[in-house]
Amino acid sequence: MGRLPLLILLSVFLLAFDYYCFRAILSVFKNWKPNTKKWFAVLWWGYTLLLVIGVFTAIYANLFLSLRSVILVAFFLTVTCKIVMLPFLLIDDLRRLFILLTTGRKKQVLTKVSGNQQVQTAAPISRSAFIIKAGLITAAVPLTSLSWGIASGAYDYRVKRRTLVLPNLPAAFEGIKLGQITDVHSGSFYNQKAVLGGIEMLLGEKPDLIFFTGDLVNNLANEMRDYQDIFAKVKAPLGVYSVLGNHDYGDYYFGGESSPAKVKNLQDLISTHKRMGWDLLINENRRIKIGNEEIGILGIENWGMGRFPKYGKMEEAVKNTDDLPVKLLLSHDPSHWRGEVLEKYPQIDAMFSGHTHGMQFGVRTENFQWSPVQYIYKEWAGLYTEQNQQLYINVGYGFLGYPGRVGILPEITIFELKRA
Repeated sequence: MGRLPLLILLSVFLLAFDYYCFRAILSVFKNWKPNTKKWFAVLWWGYTLLLVIGVFTAIYANLFLSLRSVILVAFFLTVTCKIVMLPFLLIDDLRRLFILLTTGRKKQVLTKVSGNQQVQTAAPISRSAFIIKAGLITAAVPLTSLSWGIASGAYDYRVKRRTLVLPNLPAAFEGIKLGQITDVHSGSFYNQKAVLGGIEMLLGEKPDLIFFTGDLVNNLANEMRDYQDIFAKVKAPLGVYSVLGNHDYGDYYFGGESSPAKVKNLQDLISTHKRMGWDLLINENRRIKIGNEEIGILGIENWGMGRFPKYGKMEEAVKNTDDLPVKLLLSHDPSHWRGEVLEKYPQIDAMFSGHTHGMQFGVRTENFQWSPVQYIYKEWAGLYTEQNQQLYINVGYGFLGYPGRVGILPEITIFELKRA
């Protein structure tokens, strides 16, 4: 099914869902005056129709990214709140059905006077005002928390400092500061000043070396047009090294098959890395030298499990690196570590990833972390060690889908390299 028919089908479903919620609310607030009911209907359906039109416009028209983000934010919050309310409506309908089946329609009667005759009619089983109002109150909880996550969490950058112990690290690299950011998703941004503030935080740490581990955009290279100059400020004495993530290929916009437009989009994105002064590693490696000592920086294309593409070619990335005492790998998807690196490439000392975002929701402290994403990814945030190999997962600089973060805040990681 194409994107347009799918959107039309989704819109029809959402309109039917809206009608279901609308009727339930009106049935509970029976004491509203006719004029109040009229204005409630106008506001409810006016907002719904504007939202549906706005989503189609945001997807198919060339809107400013900030306006498109506002529309999609409104859509996300609205749908989330109504989905939270849905179980309460279903419970109430099941309650009414149970009453109907066990009590019987004939016992539910009202007496009407028609002329000189009394007529018995079946009375409708009323909705439970308590259940519906509880649903409305419960729906307000995610509205409040998710709205706060947008207002407060989306750009609340936090610096995570870590010591990375590498036993074979050459003495010249002792104490080197390595910075990592990942998952920018520039197409989701709507606040250039805040994004710049995060970059200034990174540069304020004065890292000697910086890694970017994929997903610069959501789909299209031109999403960087308003942010290229900001990220071009990311510089380090020993270089800035980057790789591609699953979103950078345009697969979710153009489809899996190659096309001239898709090829050009990827080439434009590669050119963006170059214009910013970032050294994009596409299944290759670089030697970093201080004095007479060297370490290796390896970077591969996306290598994911399941539905995520496996473009990465480790056999090419490790070429001519056997003599290097330390090899650091940039690979966007952390599932690559367990899926291939641990088993086949024991010479990799540490791998740096992103991808999970920590699902942008959860709890994360120095000693405890939890997110629903841990039921999908065994390794999803922070530092992991197995045998002599390490993996670090940064939960991301930007956001995707939900335009905010609750508990799992955007991360700038600063490592200090140590020999022991």
